[in-house]
Amino acid sequence: MKRFMNPRIMLIISMTVFGTLGLFVRNIALSSGELALYRAILAALLIAAFLSATKQKIPFREIKKEIPLLLLSGVAMGFNWILLFEAYKYTTVSVATLSYYFAPVIVTVACPVLFKEKMSGKQWICFFMSTLGIVLITGLGDLSAGNNHFIGILFGLGAACFYATVILLNKFIKKVEGIHRTFLQFIAAILVLIPYVGFTSGVTLSSLNGTGWVCLLIVGFVHTGVTYCLYFSSLKELPGQKAAILSYIDPLVAVLVSVLILGEGMTIMQVIGGALILGFTLWNEITPKDSTE
Repeated sequence: MKRFMNPRIMLIISMTVFGTLGLFVRNIALSSGELALYRAILAALLIAAFLSATKQKIPFREIKKEIPLLLLSGVAMGFNWILLFEAYKYTTVSVATLSYYFAPVIVTVACPVLFKEKMSGKQWICFFMSTLGIVLITGLGDLSAGNNHFIGILFGLGAACFYATVILLNKFIKKVEGIHRTFLQFIAAILVLIPYVGFTSGVTLSSLNGTGWVCLLIVGFVHTGVTYCLYFSSLKELPGQKAAILSYIDPLVAVLVSVLILGEGMTIMQVIGGALILGFTLWNEITPKDSTE
């Protein structure tokens, strides 16, 4: 990937595309599990075709020790998608996305346990202020929002937990190239989502109209196959700070899509809550590196 495009441009494109995901998902009349399954299948087919056309082989002998972690991260990715799609059904795209972006905070809290790291004062501040942001987004005390809004936030936070799991597992995966990693994760997601869909919603593709089919193909090929390859390939080439800053294009685009295109409103308190989450998680990402330079 890096031979054809600047890594920074790759990340900007991938984050912008990710931010429009909710717009397309809203037009696909499938269960969240079924949509996650087809998303993984379409993306895996696209990457398999690319690997075949470029005659790239996955070096299983070299990466065999990391395959269990890859498969586990793929399973987490699949359920992450399911919960995020459920969040879109219960609350606005902006609130679901902002709840989902609580994942970096979860990673920050989990690292001291997993890697025996100590949380600094600034990290504790970021944790508490981001948590306050979630409280403001839930609209506690605003009964007009209804139970569905709160359920949607819970699904968004559940998706954040699985996304944090993917991030933490990827820290242990050192020898697998970006596109190979993505492909194997999609295969793992497919393997776990097939029985899940079979026991829950079943196959209901016949219910899709023309718009639904177009949106499904875009979500599978563009939002997942192409964009995940751009995303993981760019991360290998960019410093952590730059990647952290550019990753916030995703929620900002999602909020704009939600408000300007879908016509979903946000209260002042939700705007403040979103700003707290994004601002303090970003500060948590970039401050440690700034202090060492």
